[in-house]
Amino acid sequence: MVKAFTLSGSVRRDSYNARLARLMAQKLAEAGADAAYVDLGEYTLPVFNEDLEENEFPDKAMELGGLLREADAIFFATPEYNGGIAPLTKNTIDWLTRTRLKVFARPTFGLGACSSGKLSGVVGLSHLRETLTKIGALTVPAQVRIGPIEDDFDAEGNLVDEGALRACDRVVEQLMITRRQF
Repeated sequence: MVKAFTLSGSVRRDSYNARLARLMAQKLAEAGADAAYVDLGEYTLPVFNEDLEENEFPDKAMELGGLLREADAIFFATPEYNGGIAPLTKNTIDWLTRTRLKVFARPTFGLGACSSGKLSGVVGLSHLRETLTKIGALTVPAQVRIGPIEDDFDAEGNLVDEGALRACDRVVEQLMITRRQF
């Protein structure tokens, strides 16, 4: 059985990216995965600083790394800030690479973004894909781009845009069949 986790690069209350990450956990479970949403708000990490590595390495980084290294698939839903990767997403990646748990070596990664803009996070996603590739992660080609969000979610916060839902299904399909060969 595929073990999958989904994460949001936003811990903002009512975050659309957290909604997307939860939806992807549900869709992965429906596709047969053992899937769970991981709330990064429960893994508060200091701003990455190499000076902290020797004597003050965050326990939460080790805890999160230990959880995620067991995954076959990980989906990141992340906002785009100023045309780049959301700080929470980048800081989490930076700490996880320092755990030496090889969190990025095993799973296949899927990417998605919700944005208020018409470009729907495409620039931030390209930066995230490039960052993950540089640290040895394997990402699936499909991605979920949702925006402008006010057109794609209903009043209850459910994703209703048919094209976005199809993109979610494509990413799930690719995450379920794409595996690293060791």
